[in-house]
Amino acid sequence: MSMESVQNKRLADQAMDKAQRKMVPFILLMYVVAFLDRANIGFAKQVLQVDTGLSDAAFAMGAGIFFLGYAIFEVPSNIMMHRFGARAWLARIMITWGVVAAGFAYVETEASFLMLRFLLGLCEAGFFPGIIYYLTFWFSSSRRSTVMGLFYMGAPLSLIFGSPISGLLLDMDGILNFHGWQWMFLVEGLLAVAVGIWSIWYLVDRPQDASWIPDNEKQALIAEIQDEDNNKPKGNVSPLKVLGNPKVLFLCAIYFTVQLSVYGVTFYLPTQVAALLGKKVGTMVGIVSAIPWICALIATVIIPRYSDQSGKRGILAALLMGCGGVGLFISNTSSPVLGIFALSIALAGYVSVQPIFWTMPTRFLSGIAAASAIALINSVGNLGGFIAPNLRVWAEQTFHNSYAGLYAIATLALVGALLLLISIPLGIGQNTTCMRSPIHSSHEPQNKKID
Repeated sequence: MSMESVQNKRLADQAMDKAQRKMVPFILLMYVVAFLDRANIGFAKQVLQVDTGLSDAAFAMGAGIFFLGYAIFEVPSNIMMHRFGARAWLARIMITWGVVAAGFAYVETEASFLMLRFLLGLCEAGFFPGIIYYLTFWFSSSRRSTVMGLFYMGAPLSLIFGSPISGLLLDMDGILNFHGWQWMFLVEGLLAVAVGIWSIWYLVDRPQDASWIPDNEKQALIAEIQDEDNNKPKGNVSPLKVLGNPKVLFLCAIYFTVQLSVYGVTFYLPTQVAALLGKKVGTMVGIVSAIPWICALIATVIIPRYSDQSGKRGILAALLMGCGGVGLFISNTSSPVLGIFALSIALAGYVSVQPIFWTMPTRFLSGIAAASAIALINSVGNLGGFIAPNLRVWAEQTFHNSYAGLYAIATLALVGALLLLISIPLGIGQNTTCMRSPIHSSHEPQNKKID
């Protein structure tokens, strides 16, 4: 590498360092709020059912129907973000979902509950793949997996801090004649509106518009990303045709099991912890419910970084999913300590596997083909969030066992682990051959990419 190339690489890295410090914490905040608003019904479950007469089946349908709306509008939302710009479209997503989330404070019937959950999914659709697409403007391939790991900290952070906050808001029952669950939905929904309005002034669409990056660093970063795009093999595959690619569909199946496992735990974690502790859902349960998410946060910081350093992809991801499934099986216990430990293992596995998973699509996809496939994979995967609560209710009613749903989710996590193992000989999840260096970009196997 020539001295000029080394200098340009150093300048591009400095630009990405600035972008990581400036943009990633705010994007992380957005994801924290997003995950909290989609998962906080787990805290409201018991009291909401008592106050509104919501049945277990209606709750399960409402928890899952969010993802139906999310899946329907996912790809169109990403297309519109490309047209209107990331800053404006991400702000629109946050403000509209915040208004709908706050509206849950006024739910009175099963019909209104189901309608709002569906609308919440429609409003939030496109947020996750939109962020992934947005990050490709700011970070070269040598940095994206690390940044994705930081972004994925949003889910555990959301419930580490959101769990006790939700518990405290539930304990405000009776203040100003509001139920505790009404306070929870109202405050957390309006928080999303506030962050959405803030994002209009804070986010920048592309590096060339960033006044806080010097021109020489900005030019080096733009050139590095453009050079990566120019060096990718080009094909004549349309963004719609790539959606039928067998490898893309296989990744959809894997991500479906991952998301089904995550939400099969998330929606029921507060009530499961409450049962282990023998207490009602409130501040104490909120604090204890944060423990598994703290473990998930630690795993998300350490394990994806280890994956980059060791080059382990599919095998490590399969191990994480397998540990998650086993942990969920073990969580059916009368021992609070063992139960919380097992739930911690399960969530650590389910959350930390995801940054590793998202390194797989870009091993054979790039450009608009990658953007379309990522939206499809995320859309189909999130249908797991629709299936998970309904599967739990179906299994419990069918087998007349209150833990049958838990076992069903755990079994499908093990299926996901098996699929991840199969991804290795398919050329999707094979290990990388070299560690990433600070100068050279990622040395992953050069599979033929579709653009």
